[in-house]
Amino acid sequence: MSRNIISSPDIVTYCKQFSTPVDSALAELAERTKNTVGQEVMLSEAYLGRFLQIIGLIVQPKYILEVGTFTGYGAICLAQIVKADGKVITLEKDQRLKDFASDIIQDLKLTDKIEAHFGDAAALIEALDYEFDLVFIDAAKRQYIDYYERVLPKLRSGGIIIADNVLWKGLITNENKDKLCEGLDMFNRHVHEDARTENILLPIDDGINLIRKK
Repeated sequence: MSRNIISSPDIVTYCKQFSTPVDSALAELAERTKNTVGQEVMLSEAYLGRFLQIIGLIVQPKYILEVGTFTGYGAICLAQIVKADGKVITLEKDQRLKDFASDIIQDLKLTDKIEAHFGDAAALIEALDYEFDLVFIDAAKRQYIDYYERVLPKLRSGGIIIADNVLWKGLITNENKDKLCEGLDMFNRHVHEDARTENILLPIDDGINLIRKK
């Protein structure tokens, strides 16, 4: 059997070692999340955070939408690369995280760069009056198609959508999928068949679907 170097732990370690790291504020947030919230598994890893930033530096976005704030790690990564007169709009349904995420954003003096909304993401997206340059989706996996369809009309031509966790722990190709995995498989197929966009599916971390609106 041929060796898949992409999933090799040594290769992943090597890639992380020779990639530009995120700054110390993000490392501190990761530790604070682990100690306070206790759900670090949901936190965008530094490697993925840097991936978001590199894509952002290429796109040079003025307006960024993040669907799924958690404790603010992804939003802070994106706020560091958004244009000087731009903004990151981040959405989170879990009201329990409101104070934690809001405090982090205030502590880092990013309230002028990050606009956080808490509630049902689908309804919040509909209410937004922005034309986005970049969208990051990392929320309820079974609702990815719904989020995609709601954000696409608000994304400029040439704009980018980054959807996270789309390979779901490597289980996406299993014959017997659970409901969550089925939802992600349907999303990947939906994007692939959509004539309005073009995409590349990447085996980075838990899987990234990198999508460009034509």
